[in-house]
Amino acid sequence: MPLHVPPAPAPALRSVLAALGSPTAVREARTPALRSVQGPLSPELPLPVHVLDRIGPSGVAPRTSLAGWRFLIRSSERAVAAADTMLTPDGWTFSHFFEGPYIASTELALRQAETLTPHYQPRLLSIPELYMLTLWLHEDIEADASAGALAPTDLLVPLAPAPPGIAAHRPHRVADLLPVMTLRITPGRSGPLLGSPA
Repeated sequence: MPLHVPPAPAPALRSVLAALGSPTAVREARTPALRSVQGPLSPELPLPVHVLDRIGPSGVAPRTSLAGWRFLIRSSERAVAAADTMLTPDGWTFSHFFEGPYIASTELALRQAETLTPHYQPRLLSIPELYMLTLWLHEDIEADASAGALAPTDLLVPLAPAPPGIAAHRPHRVADLLPVMTLRITPGRSGPLLGSPA
């Protein structure tokens, strides 16, 4: 398998397992699919979620920062929701459950990425200024998943729904997509953070 999924921090996984085991956390989640599912639920495919902090003018390296880890919550054959975790002064902790189009879109993008060569380390990259979430395929499979910058040869796969004019589920080299994103950003515009595109 060409995808090298990095291991999530153990406390992040434990916090999601604890939330799944809590009837209160599941009942209060705004996820009808999660509340109505019958049978066991399991957190799978942990992905580090990075935020593109700044898209600068051409020639300026974009900055990213780790915002959390996302787990797809699977019930038998399919993912029904996702769980986000965040880093606090006390360590990794459960943040919230959610559902929506990015769940199926993430699964599809991961399946498509498994057919690509060379090997990649999958991550998620949120671009708040464009209300956009992408699967970030990082070429350095040995890299620390919590760090690292976008490399020009890394691939970004916009997840559906993607912004108008940007094709979802089509891999783009960072060097090719960044100029397009730079042109689309309106000065002073800000968007949602990590968990908002759900």
